[in-house]
Amino acid sequence: MVKITDVARHAGVSPSTVSYALSGKRPISEETRRRIEASILQLGYSPHAGARALASSRSNVLALVIPLRAGIHVPVVMQFAVSVVTSARQHDHDVLLLTQEEGEAGLRRVADTALVDALIVMDLQLHDARLPLLRALDRPSVLIGFPQEPEGLTCIDLDFRAAGELCVEHLAGLGHRVIGLVGSPPEVYVRETGFAQRVVQGFTAAADRNGLSSSVHPCESTPAAARQVAEQLLRERPALTGVVVHNEPILEPLIDAFEGLGLRVPRDLSVTAICPDELAERARVPVTSIAIPAAEVGAGAVDLLMKKLGGGAAPEVTLLSPRLTVRASTMPRP
Repeated sequence: MVKITDVARHAGVSPSTVSYALSGKRPISEETRRRIEASILQLGYSPHAGARALASSRSNVLALVIPLRAGIHVPVVMQFAVSVVTSARQHDHDVLLLTQEEGEAGLRRVADTALVDALIVMDLQLHDARLPLLRALDRPSVLIGFPQEPEGLTCIDLDFRAAGELCVEHLAGLGHRVIGLVGSPPEVYVRETGFAQRVVQGFTAAADRNGLSSSVHPCESTPAAARQVAEQLLRERPALTGVVVHNEPILEPLIDAFEGLGLRVPRDLSVTAICPDELAERARVPVTSIAIPAAEVGAGAVDLLMKKLGGGAAPEVTLLSPRLTVRASTMPRP
């Protein structure tokens, strides 16, 4: 068990200085305070309840919790992180980035040390085990993503269900009748990750509403897996003429795989995607896509936290409407 003397030794100060930092009974320099806070976090020290007085003076630090789990596309996740950091600095706050998969224990460790004023939590599952603690914490939080039951929480994200629907509506409007969704890696669905599940829900609902024949295919993020999924789709659905891609790393490999199998985009096969604009624009065949608004979502999450820190009311649900940009990868059904 970590003791206050261990923290003092690690931070290079006396135990009494650590005590003063925790209790606020005597002033200490900001540099010393930050060094002590860093040691507390690194060692996993949990001060007793009396030390909660530290929370009475703002740290001006936000925690950004991004577990880097298997199947997550890190470049897109980092776009959210950069947006949060940039927006936080505009409000004179720093950001503590937490990337380990620690679940509820990790959140409690940060909250108990009073190192941060508030939390932003990403990579939400539909039935996320961290939700009861987030509802009970004595400091505000904002979730980037939506669990199954968001009541009592503050959530912001792209409306991924509407994004899945909009891709299908675009293909249906062009006359396509047999379509497929090439989705995230299987482990993302096994975890019931919220955004991936909602894309599937929207895709399936819109396909059924328009009377389309459709199927969903999780796919590992490798060119070999993209080739296998393309072969499977054409084997099972030889009349396939439209595909929705929700898996950023395989967008171009998948187009290459279909063309290697004799389907040219867009003459024989129309492709839409949910991905960052820059990825869709630089593809060999520029892809009709719905952008992932990382900058807008990250800034919005920080703004919501600032409202809550200031004692104001923040809406529980903030859904950003998807915007589809038509490019060269889609055309009317042959």
